[in-house]
Amino acid sequence: MTVAVEAGITVRAGLPGEDARRDAYVRAHPRGTFFHLAGWRRMVESVYGHEPLDVYAWRGEQLVGVLPLMLCRGVFGGRHLVSMPYAVYGGPLVDDAEVASRLVEEGRRLTRELSASYLELRCFDDPALDLVRTDLYCTFVQELPPEPAGVLARMPKKARAEARKARDKHKLELSCGHWYLEDLQRMFLLNKRQLGSPGLPAAHFQGLVDQFERDVYVHLVRQGDKPLAAVMSFAYDKTLIAYYAGTQPGADRAYSASNFLYMALQEWAVERGFRVFDFCRSRRDSGAFEFKKHQGFEPRPLYYLYHLERGKPPAFTPSNPRTKVLRTAWSNLPLWAARGLSNRLARFLP
Repeated sequence: MTVAVEAGITVRAGLPGEDARRDAYVRAHPRGTFFHLAGWRRMVESVYGHEPLDVYAWRGEQLVGVLPLMLCRGVFGGRHLVSMPYAVYGGPLVDDAEVASRLVEEGRRLTRELSASYLELRCFDDPALDLVRTDLYCTFVQELPPEPAGVLARMPKKARAEARKARDKHKLELSCGHWYLEDLQRMFLLNKRQLGSPGLPAAHFQGLVDQFERDVYVHLVRQGDKPLAAVMSFAYDKTLIAYYAGTQPGADRAYSASNFLYMALQEWAVERGFRVFDFCRSRRDSGAFEFKKHQGFEPRPLYYLYHLERGKPPAFTPSNPRTKVLRTAWSNLPLWAARGLSNRLARFLP
């Protein structure tokens, strides 16, 4: 374990026995996120085998900064450091700019030492660091109204009409329970295959439930006994984070299932005392980006930063024209093949 001491700040690797101390720091920090919590790291390590390399900063006995970090391997054997894998937010969480600089410098050193190609920081706020940036992603976060009725009232006219029709005409209902996990996994995989992208293994979703238990909610939209859509959300303080979702093919066109899902989910959140709804990340050029705007949410840029030892920032995304052939082939796979390949490939697409 490397320990660096400078200007009263000690920078060293985090230890598993310090998880409770780390989580207390994250939850008390105004810019802490669900993905900075140690449980996310434990899930990723358990399901995918990525190596944890968390870096902590101390002033004496006081924890003053956390950089959650994991070493991931690419399909062709390359390595890179990510903060955090499978998460939309990450990066250094610190008391001040000096601590941020020290933590990122340690991240750079590890990148060189481990012969990794790059260091990636997925930051919610701009950390004002001299690193390569990409503006590919935005997030969508909005305060919830004080009463459930306010959710429908503030939706744009077209989305409001569709959500109301789904409830009144199609009689859609929202139910909550971890027993809907299988429905979520199935519909998530169907949607990812339709988009030409691998899904995630069942162990990923179950691992989140195992790590966070009561802070993970799974909701199902149904018409009678017919499942139409599902979503997995995370509770963090007074924020509900709508994260993984899936819709039965044709359910949006026939029943406006997604319009209903997010209206009803926000109403449910208000009833349980949540104050903020986090609709999470979308690519600027994606259908999900436009859908969230049409729900009345405003995009907020995310700050994804890179220290490059060699090459360019990763570009293996659906917005890259060079992936079109792969996406087309994937969308035509039988579901059993997409599931099996997804279980193998998800490890290389953090």
